[in-house]
Amino acid sequence: MKQTPSPDVAREVIETDAAPGAIGPYSQAIRHGGLLFCSGSLPLDPESGELLSDDLTAETRRCLHNLAAVCEHAGTSLDRALRLTIYTTELSAFATINDAYAEFFESEPPARAAVGVVELPKGARVEIDAIVAV
Repeated sequence: MKQTPSPDVAREVIETDAAPGAIGPYSQAIRHGGLLFCSGSLPLDPESGELLSDDLTAETRRCLHNLAAVCEHAGTSLDRALRLTIYTTELSAFATINDAYAEFFESEPPARAAVGVVELPKGARVEIDAIVAV
């Protein structure tokens, strides 16, 4: 049986200058019902749009700070994340990514997947997306 979406549940595009703008035809996030679907966040500086490439720890933190800014603009918090996916070109250095990630989720962390990839946009070494409760 096909279900028709309720007309009172709107799909809302979320965009904020506090996080890097989309570098393609996508939105920073979409809020639908009680969920926020955040696009992958690269370690880009929100003001300059430039790739932060000091080290993998700093890159991971920047991705999470960018996601946190999108969440805040949508009226929620990264603390309410249900699931994150981490994409990295350096899966062998995942312990470094994991340590930075743990700083954001000290207790009751969300579900998570980690995926090793050959390449990411702009030469980034890490990208993180999220599904967050609103």
